[in-house]
Amino acid sequence: MIPWRLVKEDGVAHDYGLAADEVMAVRAGEGTSPPTLRLYTYAPCALVGRFQTLGNEIHLDACQAMGLPVNRRPTGGGAIVMGPDQLGVALTLPGAGEDSWARARETMARFSLGLTQGLAALGIQAAFRGKNDIEAQGRKLAGLGIYRAPSGGMLFHASLLVGLDVAHMLRVLNTPFEKITDKEISQVAARTATVRELAGRSDLTLEETRERVADGYRKEFGVSLSQGAYTPEEQTQIRALQAEKYTQPSWVHQTVAVPDTFATAREKTPAGLLEVRVTRAGAVVKAVYIGGDFFAPEGAVADLEARLRWHSADPAAVEATLRAAHAAHANELAALPLEPLAKAVATAVRLAGGGEARDAALYGCFLNPDGQALPV
Repeated sequence: MIPWRLVKEDGVAHDYGLAADEVMAVRAGEGTSPPTLRLYTYAPCALVGRFQTLGNEIHLDACQAMGLPVNRRPTGGGAIVMGPDQLGVALTLPGAGEDSWARARETMARFSLGLTQGLAALGIQAAFRGKNDIEAQGRKLAGLGIYRAPSGGMLFHASLLVGLDVAHMLRVLNTPFEKITDKEISQVAARTATVRELAGRSDLTLEETRERVADGYRKEFGVSLSQGAYTPEEQTQIRALQAEKYTQPSWVHQTVAVPDTFATAREKTPAGLLEVRVTRAGAVVKAVYIGGDFFAPEGAVADLEARLRWHSADPAAVEATLRAAHAAHANELAALPLEPLAKAVATAVRLAGGGEARDAALYGCFLNPDGQALPV
């Protein structure tokens, strides 16, 4: 069996933990550190993806008032809150010359299998969905990201929601909601899921979850895991990168060229009021929230939203995706007619138009700040 090192940490400082992930990826590519699976928790913080603008994704004033630190990951993906109930996963492997790791989405799907196998041991049937999510019962359970170091080493990142304070998350993350009310909290809670909830175990500890995830990677990849710690040389490099990069405003506060814009559209339907909120970045729809007075299974509505996440804002493309998604859930969405839904979505996307992306390039979780797209 191929030997991997298992590193367990809790309450890690955001800048140290991010530096550790990058150093391990670099060293994995160089062959100076073994393949390492790091299962950890951060001290409470908020993190944005590599290709995001901090102010677009996070309420900085609220974070400052709460004393909540913010930082930027080396991996792509969206903004997240981290703390004692969110299990961080960082897998670092040598990757030079591996064509199979060339495409971001395929790579994330492959390395998410350790997570989904660990969740299966807890009775949770989860799968990779969309660009960078793990979902169960149509609800998001984990976000994923990857980073390839100049040395060829690869870092696979995941944040698994063992538990989640949705109200706290909404105070931290920037969403299209004008106010955070009980209704908005319930709506977001219905689109996300936690390991404790899906396992039906409020007493499930983070440590047990961590052990299940470790077993999942051991079985899925046919490796042995030996618990260990960073070597003195690794620690020296981590602290150096922490000081040189992850504490520096030039890294944390860098910006992308495309601002976020928001809009809301409302339509009356026979079932009640329909409300659609859209976040858009130039030529891309980043997120869609569908709410109102109608009754429909949350999983079906969540799937509509998921299919439109990081989607082209082209009206014909939006309508085609929406029609296909609605047809896939025709029975479940009988109380939510397609035509008013399509009209509300189209109106919100149009009103959120804002500035177009430079040269109409797609902006998203796989776009560099300079506008150059990464392979997905």
